[in-house]
Amino acid sequence: MTRVLAVPRIEQVLSFCAEEPVERVFLEDVARRGLGRFVAVERADGSLAALCHTGANVVPSGVGCAVFGPAAARARARMILGDERAVGELWETARDLFPAPRDDRPGQPLYVLHEAPEPGETRLRAAVAGDLPKLVPACAAAYLEELGIDPLARDPESFRWRTQVQIEEGRSWLWEEEGRILFKAEASAWTPSAVQLQQVWADVDVRGKGYARRGLQDLCRLLLRDTPAVCLFVRPENDRAIRLYDAIGMRREGVLRSLVF
Repeated sequence: MTRVLAVPRIEQVLSFCAEEPVERVFLEDVARRGLGRFVAVERADGSLAALCHTGANVVPSGVGCAVFGPAAARARARMILGDERAVGELWETARDLFPAPRDDRPGQPLYVLHEAPEPGETRLRAAVAGDLPKLVPACAAAYLEELGIDPLARDPESFRWRTQVQIEEGRSWLWEEEGRILFKAEASAWTPSAVQLQQVWADVDVRGKGYARRGLQDLCRLLLRDTPAVCLFVRPENDRAIRLYDAIGMRREGVLRSLVF
């Protein structure tokens, strides 16, 4: 027997996430920071069979995610994202409650790295407050490539603020030469078990010359000093990125799906 909880307890959420710490890194991150808005399916023994974050990003995980459809719709999400099977279960019951997605991206490989790659020998460093003016355009370019939306046209002040917060939280890194960002990346989620990277980006003028590989190698080396795993996901048609992740030794350990609205 299972039942739907309106609000699971934090210890239930953390125990559930510990079962799949890479796939559930986002859920654990927002729970630890007190930012999560959750509904869950509880087993008779008090453990969770399924969990769903309901916010700007709806993120389901576990077995039985179809029950989360109404809660997901109330969140007015910009994206539904997670394990491909869990998202599929939720979407089957929620599709009539949502507008048509602008994009549906099944089959996204989830890549994981546990062992430090070779040094990239870059000048990679954590971003600081003074980097904001040049980091905002780089982050916006990465966002546009990834989601097909120009955040500086849609809501420039909010995007600038989010970029600033990432810097302040120590979740943004860059490699700069002569005032020009050659490579940058951010952490979208960070727990004691894993760091999830997002918007790994290299300047268009240096692509195909090894800069992204070298920058990512040094970033992974930095993160793996204190965290057991670095992970990220990628669109299956992004051959350049897939070659990059394969080249530094990342391995596929799951498949995600995202619906963008």
